[in-house]
Amino acid sequence: MKKICVIGSLNMDLVVKVDAMPKGGQTIIGSDFKEVPGGKGANQAVAMARLGGNVSMIGKVGNDGFGQTLIKALKNDNVDTKYIGIEDGPTGVALITVDNNAENSIVVAPGANFKVAVEDIDSDIEAILNSDIVVVQLETPLETIKYSLKKAKEAGKYTILNPAPAVVLEDAVIENVDLLTPNETELEILSGIQINNEDDIKRAAQIMIDKGVKELIVTLGSKGSLYINKEKTILKKAYKVEAIDTTAAGDSYTGALSVAFANNKDVVEAMDFASKVGALSVMKEGAQSSLPTLKDVESFRG
Repeated sequence: MKKICVIGSLNMDLVVKVDAMPKGGQTIIGSDFKEVPGGKGANQAVAMARLGGNVSMIGKVGNDGFGQTLIKALKNDNVDTKYIGIEDGPTGVALITVDNNAENSIVVAPGANFKVAVEDIDSDIEAILNSDIVVVQLETPLETIKYSLKKAKEAGKYTILNPAPAVVLEDAVIENVDLLTPNETELEILSGIQINNEDDIKRAAQIMIDKGVKELIVTLGSKGSLYINKEKTILKKAYKVEAIDTTAAGDSYTGALSVAFANNKDVVEAMDFASKVGALSVMKEGAQSSLPTLKDVESFRG
């Protein structure tokens, strides 16, 4: 199996259930408050490890209780935490509300995640050099993300960017991405194309390909996912399940794709595997607490 390096965020998710999302100025009563390890980078690393991936992670936590808990959680799932630094100050946190329709609203305070610097990538470069696939998201500084992708491509690695939370990216970031894994909203922000249908998705994807991306897998929620490169498109329908909480569904999908590619699966097999993982993740609450194991996926009959 090929090795994977995840460069990204670690957050403690503070999750509360609500009947409906509050409106501006409104106070509502929630229920079922939980502290759940999260952060897009850590979620993806844990997803990979639970699916049998060989994963290391570059990131930072604060010198507080949350940071210690997050590192311990990664170790418990066999993620290599050698390259996770500890900074003075707070660990990143995410304030998450989940409503009765399983939709969520998230506010992130980055904390130590925004202290992951270019110098840290240089000092931890062996994590990239010893990997085959490098996966990044957008919850650490953009300059660090750009540098990480550049160094990974210089070393001949396959790069995956999950562009969340979405922002407009300069071409110097995009040109070093092999696989882009946005949802429809993220692709709209990246491309500047308003997306209302599949043709819009293809037009937006072509803009990203023209900027240097080799291929895209666009997640479409309950409609499935769409693979696009210069030559072809492939639609994979989603597995029908009853969703309880969509938190980390996208992270589980990107993590599963990475493991499938690490096992030399083709894109159709990878998308099917990731679709199963995504379906299983929305059937449980929380971020890392919802991520399935390889055994769960093998027994899934969607």
